[in-house]
Amino acid sequence: MNKILLIVSLLSAPLFYSQEVVDLKVENNKKSDTPLDLTKKQIELYNGNFSKFISALKSSDRKTMEALLSDNAKKVVTEAVYEKLSADIDSNRKMEIIKTAYKPLMDGNTYPMIQYKYADDKAPEPNEVITAVFENDGKILGIKPFKKPK
Repeated sequence: MNKILLIVSLLSAPLFYSQEVVDLKVENNKKSDTPLDLTKKQIELYNGNFSKFISALKSSDRKTMEALLSDNAKKVVTEAVYEKLSADIDSNRKMEIIKTAYKPLMDGNTYPMIQYKYADDKAPEPNEVITAVFENDGKILGIKPFKKPK
């Protein structure tokens, strides 16, 4: 009998110490006023900066490329990154926009993004896609070329 009483008291003890949350307020610091699509003016600004960057990449004009990069991107971009971009992006081919949107990043913020494909690629799903992420002021935050594996 003592054993049963001990087991029941051990199992019921958490019930006596449990607390009920009466008033709970959840705070969300994320901005929810991000629009779904980019405006035509934003697309023109971002596309213009991207075109200038690709032209500077083609001519290896590092000063112009750095002027178009955001401060956060300047911290991590090295000469090796410029060489890799130059090798992965064919600056002689014409590019066209396939998608514009906002991209959430790991820092919790969303940034404008434009995806490009080469104009001569007529496949329904392009083989090569270049994603450019921008800050709201038009500075380039990152460029990522992607080639579909064969």
